[in-house]
Amino acid sequence: MLCSPKTLLAAALTLPLLPSAALRADDWPQWRGPNRDGAWNETGILESFPADGLKVRWRVPVGWGWSSPVVAQGRVYLADSELARPKAKERLHCFDETTGKALWTYAYKVAYEDWAFDPTQEIGPVATPIVQNGKVYTVGRLGHLFCFDARKGEVLWQKNLAKEYQVAFAPGTPSPLIEGDLLLLFTGGKPGACVIALQKDTGKEVWKALDESVTFSSPIVISSGGKRQLIVWTQESVTSLGPATGKTYWRQRLLTSGDYAVSTPVFHKDRLLIGGLMFQLDPDKPAAKVLWPASKAPSRRILSHTSTALFRGDHLFSAKSSGELVCLEASSGKQVWESTKVTDLKNGASIHLTPNGDSVLLYTDKGELIRAQLTSQGYKEISRVAVLEPTFPFAGRKVVWPSPAYANRHIFVRNSKELICASLAVKP
Repeated sequence: MLCSPKTLLAAALTLPLLPSAALRADDWPQWRGPNRDGAWNETGILESFPADGLKVRWRVPVGWGWSSPVVAQGRVYLADSELARPKAKERLHCFDETTGKALWTYAYKVAYEDWAFDPTQEIGPVATPIVQNGKVYTVGRLGHLFCFDARKGEVLWQKNLAKEYQVAFAPGTPSPLIEGDLLLLFTGGKPGACVIALQKDTGKEVWKALDESVTFSSPIVISSGGKRQLIVWTQESVTSLGPATGKTYWRQRLLTSGDYAVSTPVFHKDRLLIGGLMFQLDPDKPAAKVLWPASKAPSRRILSHTSTALFRGDHLFSAKSSGELVCLEASSGKQVWESTKVTDLKNGASIHLTPNGDSVLLYTDKGELIRAQLTSQGYKEISRVAVLEPTFPFAGRKVVWPSPAYANRHIFVRNSKELICASLAVKP
């Protein structure tokens, strides 16, 4: 049975955390960057892009998958799949950041069903790897979990989550994250193992929690109400857990199709956005109340099923599922403006928003990179350039959904055929 286009659409959006002492300031070692917030703070970046396109530093062939690249310690890591009927493999590649030279590849067999070999599906890993302290962690589509030596590619430990926690093939595989000594996984495992915490150096289970269903939404850890809180958006709820213990701090029931629970939670000051549902967090204890919208209709609580929103000051900027870019008041959810100029107004549109300096980089489903001013006054485009060819067939056109990585004044982007590194430096 084939996956629905809507299911595949969501697959684009599902990446990894380094302590500051171990992190090169300009690396991108996990999903949504160093702090898992989508921000890129490097300077010396082009304000206006060359008319003849960005200077491509290197390009290498890769296979299918929705996982984004990560960059750490001079190396680039990417998960993909290699399908040649009747055999299927998932792989983790390590490339030299400067040259694109393949340094090592680890491949393992997977038992994909027959429909996965259909080119219109492009089945492969969804979760983005995470790199920390000389180790890289990756989770495959069928629950294969590996911890590698990041330089040598040697397996340090591995687990089969399908066997240990009944983790099944799912459209989405949220990206893992690290908190202290723990590797935190949102897997939908059973019984009561929707979220699992493992000792990151050994893979030994520390705790498991929730009897709920997995989505595409990658969890985050925040500091609020005097506690560290792990925020997880399942198909049944938004739940705050103690990352060290798995204890539930607060839970808001929220029934959401896994196809639409895609965007990463976004935290800013005392507010937490889940899709299109805004929470006000209690400053004194781990607790939350719904701020907006008043409607409990699921469709009213989703801004985009492809893209994550961005806080800037008192306003919120987000793609909509149909391609518009909107500005909302963060306090009320009231729409301030809407722009139809970013990408095509079609189902499956995506706009990945990355603040850089006083403007924002927008990477679209058309493989275009845009620099623009996003303020409450409106959308002001500064420059636009085509970076990557869209290759995935969807709704009568070709799209590219995996989000980019930004590191060392370069952009790293992938489709189902290649991984590209291109310069964004003012002075190459």
